[in-house]
Amino acid sequence: MGGRAESRLLTEICREIKESRKITSEQESRLSDLFGSRFNNALKIVEQNKVRLYIFDPSGRRAWIVVGKKQDYQILPNAEFCVCDDYYFRVIGGKAPLCYHLIAQKLAAALDKFELIRESDEKYETIVK
Repeated sequence: MGGRAESRLLTEICREIKESRKITSEQESRLSDLFGSRFNNALKIVEQNKVRLYIFDPSGRRAWIVVGKKQDYQILPNAEFCVCDDYYFRVIGGKAPLCYHLIAQKLAAALDKFELIRESDEKYETIVK
């Protein structure tokens, strides 16, 4: 499967999860088969509440941040982009479909299990750096 196929399947499963507000063991198994340890790491991040959505006022700009092992990582979910090394070295190189930070963000959004933080626009630059 190419990276796009995995991404489409993840999107489809996340749609199912969003409707039921829970992840089934069958969905976990499918995602684990698809992404291996990346899925397991992503699920752990979601369970540990390490996914954050910042909404900045008054602009309404949004920034998804995943708290990683070494630092916080900004995610651009619509572009399927992450600032982590795994993304740069494996995802862009075609060795992996997605990094686990992106998978975690998609799962967290589907499960509605993320920390929502409102900040003023003045803090945008600091937070996304």
